[in-house]
Amino acid sequence: MSEDPRAGESSSDPAPSEPARPGVRTDGGAAGADDVALDPWGSATIDDYRKLFEQFGIEEFEEVLPEVPNPHYLMRRGVIFGHRDYRPVADALREGEDAAVLSGFMPTGDPHVGHKMVFDEIIWHQQQGADAYGLIADLEAHAARGLSWDEIDEHTESYLLSLLALGFDPEDGEIYRQSGNREVQDLAFELGTKANFSELQAIYDFDGETNVSYMQSVVTQMADILYPQLDEPKPTVIPVGPDQDPHMRLARDLAARMRFFKVTEAYFSQELEPAELELLGRIVDSGSVSPEDHDDETLRCVHVARFVDALRAGETGSEIEAPPAVLDSLFGKLDEAGMEPIRPRVRFFDRNATEEAFEAIIEAVEGEKRVFEGHVDAFDLSLAEAEELAREIEVDHGGYGFYPPSSIYHRFMTGLTGGKMSSSVPASHISLLDDPEAGYEKVKAATTGGRETAELQRELGGEADECPVYELYAYLLSGDDDEFAKRVYEECVGGERLCGDCKEQAAELMREFLADHQEKREEARELLEGLDLEIETPRR
Repeated sequence: MSEDPRAGESSSDPAPSEPARPGVRTDGGAAGADDVALDPWGSATIDDYRKLFEQFGIEEFEEVLPEVPNPHYLMRRGVIFGHRDYRPVADALREGEDAAVLSGFMPTGDPHVGHKMVFDEIIWHQQQGADAYGLIADLEAHAARGLSWDEIDEHTESYLLSLLALGFDPEDGEIYRQSGNREVQDLAFELGTKANFSELQAIYDFDGETNVSYMQSVVTQMADILYPQLDEPKPTVIPVGPDQDPHMRLARDLAARMRFFKVTEAYFSQELEPAELELLGRIVDSGSVSPEDHDDETLRCVHVARFVDALRAGETGSEIEAPPAVLDSLFGKLDEAGMEPIRPRVRFFDRNATEEAFEAIIEAVEGEKRVFEGHVDAFDLSLAEAEELAREIEVDHGGYGFYPPSSIYHRFMTGLTGGKMSSSVPASHISLLDDPEAGYEKVKAATTGGRETAELQRELGGEADECPVYELYAYLLSGDDDEFAKRVYEECVGGERLCGDCKEQAAELMREFLADHQEKREEARELLEGLDLEIETPRR
């Protein structure tokens, strides 16, 4: 979850039939990468961003964009390309309800322009009314990267100065170090009771040589992600690069395991897996099996089982499809239930509830209900109503009531020299601490998407979608001015803009940005010194 000073590869050409938007690769490809590899501590190699949608369930941000109030330019330009369950956050921001944003930074080097994207995402959410949290992942840096505490202290101040200089309001938000936050460490201990080594081994490829502190740093990050909900459960978003998605999936799982109740839809007494439940819902909603076909006009499990069996044999002519394994397992459960009626309902499963909380949920459910040893079925509640009721009862009885944490994903920046941006290759990135003249020179020396000659550039146009310099315009130098970013793009691909002039303009803008940012960093020193935060850790 913490942002490491790294970035990913460049992207390939847009499909000819699709016009590219500023800063957006219409095919999402990444030149030179081998495959999708989501390793939070390795090199980020995203071959094709579309695979993240297909393989990992990340959703396209474009679909939720119309629901976001006053979207940030990184959202509008497609730099923020994906999300996981962001709608509850967007809804809360739009309705003026409670929400939170948190992201962390591993202090392994100087902050650079790639980190600025995350700083901006935190600050934008804060400006939209969300509770904002910025953290220094010093325990992770020490355990996973082997940095000394002196090295960590040196970089901690630098990250925080840039965060404050860019507009983070510490009076309306919170900044902390993992090592200095006892609440986070206590929560990590509790979360650790719901995780095991086999799980961490499968997710992170840990083995017998992995030190225990390294594993503990993972659980600490899970606690960071859920920390904004300690006082009160609320929709919370974590802005990250896609390589951090393994952390998000684990955090969402642990948040669910900590809940008193699992709330789900149901149709009969047996518990169904999510894929089985989704399939049964489609069958019922389609009307493919109608109660009018039967003597007592009651739709029963045995009737749906026959339909599912026909689906397995391909004998229905229905457009309903599902994997064979899901068809087989659903058929078995329906067949076993026999003549039991199919009746939509919501179900409260007892996960970690106290006896008092379970009795309270029974008492609170109004209308028709059925009480079983490990669950309660309610027939007159919607799923949303049931989830809210379960959370209310849980919090009233001492539970956390966590919302599953949401996430948004931004594209990796291409290094100025091509390939990936890396803090270990100074020429590939712009540090926020670079002397403005050095920043100017790095941009002037950067690789471009230009043609071999000026004549070819004028004839064929430049390849802005493969140009690290254009990325600087789209991700940073254009600021909130979409028209400027669009004009640079169109002039490039139209052959009107030549690389020399384009780099000169970008270099000038970069010099101005760095000078302004570093002046604001100096102004932020007094603000940082006034915070109740230990910059120098007492650890050794």
